[in-house]
Amino acid sequence: MSATMIARELAAGHGDRTLFAGLDLVVAPGDVIGLVGVNGAGKTTLLRTLAGLIPTESGSVSLSPPTANVGYLPQERERRAGETVLAFLGRRTGVTAALDAMETAAADLAIEAPGADDRYAAALERWLDLGGADLDERAAALDMDLDTDALMTSLSGGQAARAGLASLLLSRYDIYLLDEPTNDLDLAGLAQIEAFVDGLRAGAVVVSHDREFLIRTVTKVLELDLAQQQVNLFGGGYESYLSERERARRHAREEFEEYSDKKEDLLERARMQRAWMDKGVRNARRKAPDNDKIAKSQRGESSEKQAAKARQTEKMIERLDVVEEPRKEWELRMEIAAAPRAGAVVGTLRDAVVSHGSFVLGPVTLQIDWADRVAITGANGAGKSTLLAALLGRVPLESGTQHLGPGVVVGEVDQARGLFLSGTPLMRAFGEAVPAWSDADVRTLLAKFGLRSAHVMRPAGTLSPGERTRAALALLQARGVNLLVLDEPTNHLDLPAIEQLESALESYTGTLLLVTHDRRMLSAVSTNRHLEVAGGKVTG
Repeated sequence: MSATMIARELAAGHGDRTLFAGLDLVVAPGDVIGLVGVNGAGKTTLLRTLAGLIPTESGSVSLSPPTANVGYLPQERERRAGETVLAFLGRRTGVTAALDAMETAAADLAIEAPGADDRYAAALERWLDLGGADLDERAAALDMDLDTDALMTSLSGGQAARAGLASLLLSRYDIYLLDEPTNDLDLAGLAQIEAFVDGLRAGAVVVSHDREFLIRTVTKVLELDLAQQQVNLFGGGYESYLSERERARRHAREEFEEYSDKKEDLLERARMQRAWMDKGVRNARRKAPDNDKIAKSQRGESSEKQAAKARQTEKMIERLDVVEEPRKEWELRMEIAAAPRAGAVVGTLRDAVVSHGSFVLGPVTLQIDWADRVAITGANGAGKSTLLAALLGRVPLESGTQHLGPGVVVGEVDQARGLFLSGTPLMRAFGEAVPAWSDADVRTLLAKFGLRSAHVMRPAGTLSPGERTRAALALLQARGVNLLVLDEPTNHLDLPAIEQLESALESYTGTLLLVTHDRRMLSAVSTNRHLEVAGGKVTG
């Protein structure tokens, strides 16, 4: 079905804080609209509003035709207990909900409820449109090494990512709303999702922090500019958006500076004219006799002329088209504090073997030296995270040995993210992790990472994934580390923060272990070693 979504005058906010207002958007067949903005700008809120999952604060969302199937596919971090892979695929493709509606309508038909036949026909048509008739066969035909009978809770991170990708590849929606579909995908998965999105005839709105994916897929960019309180739609692809945005911001600054300079010049002229008038009156009073009527008349004419000039200048100021100053955007200025140097050998594995069910990593013999900068790549499920856990002593070895050097201070983003999942206010959760810091110092550091008064007293678990990741990065800066372990650090970070992280990694002088599928990050961060993990074996 060819479908179009039309949003008019949408607005959203949190409390008295406006996220966006006056948002108009048309998603037509073949459109791939990249939705961008800093963490907290309202990207997920907008997608959920378009999907009809949360009510519109103002404005409207309509579909043409009204029966079009809209698929909202969020990035799911938690897996449902007892849900099999096949049940997960049915839920994510919308087939399960359509089948439930069919069964409810069938039960109504059995008791001859009014309108049951129409409801059943509509549910059946939806089930067929979503691909329910052959979902099992299509899932089995996917070459993705998925056991559809397995429980989702039993899958590794890589397997769960493949299941999420499979749910997208099997879906048959008329309009797609995709929230971070590229998170956790390996290079092969990224190629598959790029091909899928590129081949869509349906319209799509996509949130992703993978810059290469955006460059290769989007046809337009919708920017939620939180700093300027603006919504901007840019035609053309992602690279075109970057250049247009830079040009627009430069022009906005130039226009404000031109307006500001002109206004200041006119204000200075008006001040001088008033001053000349006052000075002339004072001089005339001092020099002219009180009974000199001609002098008094001349003084009056002169002061009136200066007053008229001043009024004329002030009117010129009033007639100026006011240009508001562009609001200064928050920028993450990140540093990673390095703890004192550890020994020459940071960590070793000797003939190390780790087993997880049927998966075996090893035997691995590996030495990480001081100031090594190691990129670790491999397909999902190959054993990259298991390798990190073995090297850090986080999992028991079936055989072999593991050793971390004396004085090694480990910093991990994933580990730190876990500190900010509770109902404890962010301020207290952060302070407990660095007890030597004063509340004022904690507030100052969190503010540098864009976490201000509106965030610090909120329960940490209510923060967005991106905000929790920024808190984790702030903790790295507070603690000081000499072995930095980053396992997919760009997940949930906004694009400006990713670029700042790359910059911070360039100036970090300790030892770095970096696992990422972000192609731009792999090229931007300098490394001196590359380890490839495949099928439980490590090379490089």
